[in-house]
Parts: sequence; C-alpha cells; structure tokens
Amino acid sequence: MKKIAGGFLFTSLFLSLIFFTGCSRGIPAQTEFAMGTVCNVNLFEGGTQKRYAAIFARLREIEDVMSANIAGTDLDRINKNAGIEPVKVGAELIAVLERAYAYAEASGGAFDPTVGPLVKLWSIGSDNARVPAQDEIDSALALIDWRDLIIDKAALTAFLRRPGMALDLGAIAKGYAADEAVRLAERSGVKRALIDLGGNIFAHGARQQKSDTGGPAPWRVGVQDPRDSRGAYIGVLRVIDKSIVTSGIYERFFVDPEGNHYHHLLSTKDGYPVNNGILSVTIIADHSIDADGLSTSVFTLGYEKGRALVESIPGADAIFIFEDLGVRLTAGAAETFALANSEYHLLSDAD
Repeated sequence: MKKIAGGFLFTSLFLSLIFFTGCSRGIPAQTEFAMGTVCNVNLFEGGTQKRYAAIFARLREIEDVMSANIAGTDLDRINKNAGIEPVKVGAELIAVLERAYAYAEASGGAFDPTVGPLVKLWSIGSDNARVPAQDEIDSALALIDWRDLIIDKAALTAFLRRPGMALDLGAIAKGYAADEAVRLAERSGVKRALIDLGGNIFAHGARQQKSDTGGPAPWRVGVQDPRDSRGAYIGVLRVIDKSIVTSGIYERFFVDPEGNHYHHLLSTKDGYPVNNGILSVTIIADHSIDADGLSTSVFTLGYEKGRALVESIPGADAIFIFEDLGVRLTAGAAETFALANSEYHLLSDAD
C-alpha cells in the first residue's frame, strides 16, 4: 500500500461494499482518481460527459480545500498556523469543521479532527508505516484535543490553539464529498445514481425495476466480509436514498516483522489502533457526511456507546461485526439487511 502523493491517505482499491445493480443506459459509469482514492460514479440514464466532468471537478475542488497532505490547502494553512493566528477559510470548510466538532463532542473525543499528529506518526497506508516509540506516541497525544479547535463561523476563521496541532479530516471529508456529488446529480435532474468514493457509498434514488409490490425497488449492497478479500460479503443491504460507509480493521493496515496487525483506526486515549473486539462497523444514514463521521466514532467507541450514538441520530442505523463472527443490528438495519454467510451469526439483544 502506497501513500498517495499530495492527497488524502485512503487505500485506492479497497472497497468496503459491493453493488448489485443491474444494467444502465447512457454513458457508462465513470471511474477516476480523486481525493486520494479510486472514485466510481454511475449516473445511469442521466449520464452525460458534462455531468460526470462536473462531479469529478467538484471532488477535486473539495480535495484542494480539505486535504491535510496537499501544500497550500485551507486545511494545510490552518495546520501551519497552529498556535499562531486564526486562518480565513471558505464557508464549506467551516461547515465540515463544525460537523466534525459536533461528532467529537458527541463521542467524547473518540472522533477527533485534531488527530493529525497521531495519523502522521503512524503513517498507516503509506510506505512509511511503523510502530512508533512510546515517547513519540505520548508527545502526539498531548497535541490532540478537539476543544482546542476554535471555529468562528461569522468571521469564517479556524484556529488551533497550540503549536504542533494538526487537523485531519480523513474520517469525514469523503462523506461531505459524496453528498456534494449527489447534490450535483440531483440538480441536473438525475433520478438515480450510485456514488462510490473508495468505499463511501451513496445509493441515490431507487433501481429502475419495480419491486414485487409495484413500488420503488431498493438497491442491493453487499456488506464486505472483514476477514476475506474484497468482493466477499457477509450479507446484503436493501436501501433507497441512503449512504453506506464501513470502518474496519481491514481497510488500511500494516503487519510488522513479528506478524502483528496494526490498522488505521487509532485511539485518542492510548494512541494505538483500537482493540475492542469489533472487526467492522457499517453505518447506513441519510447523509454521507453522517455515515462517514459515525463509522469512525462508533467503531472507536465500541458496541454499547457506539450503538447509543447511532440511535441518537435520526435516520441512522448500524451493522456491527465482531471477532467471534457475531453480527448485531440496530432496528432499522434489521429490516433491510439479510445475512448470507453461514460462518457468521446474528446476535439478539438477549445474547
């Protein structure tokens, strides 16, 4: 796995979810590299070269504002001015920072947009990935505190209180970008589309076919088996107008010479990859920015606190996959998910 020069640190070909779609008409789905990952957009009947070009241009525009790894982006300027002065930025970055701050607050810091020093230290997903020394981890942890992010919506400024602090929006920016892609599709009259930004999925509208009852037919989305190769799934979700995002130990990781597995979901408490018995969490939500922010928050919080957070968000649901191959579902997920792999087993609240 290689670090994407200048872009977000996302693994390009690792997709969390696999579509079961049916045929499309018009210009076929377009695949391009943007935001540090392989992005696939299918506008089905509404696909025109102009519409695809507008969506991919918008994705790159967002990357040029919100990447922590491209010199000169608004986020990079905030990081470079940490402890020095507030930085004037655009309204959309302020909006994303406010949403990130809200998830940090709701999760008690399990989700933290100031995690940049720790992410850079481990560099998981790049050729420089390594296990840091304990003193390095302690130094990075001392620089992480979402409450030291000062956002002034009226002045359109953002400020990190202490030198050395750094923002990283890798756990929420792709969600915002997916929502923007859908917004552009809707604005141009596209009634159904599938947006896949390296595993951040938005199933817009419904399938062309009618359901057995004559109503809109849901998309069928396979939920990745976290122990198997990409394309293997444990079950299928049926969704209409929903975003699906998965966080798991298999997405970005490295294995040290002793065979120890280190994934990219880092704890802001001890500075190491989260180890709580969960293999993956899949979030289903009305907006991809929420699905993205929740997937990291919930995975890091663990099952009980994570489920409580999901259930506090209207329209959000979750699928938890555990190391013992048990699967737990929130109420809405139980109505739309069907298990298809006999190695896994559904757990009830009584279990």
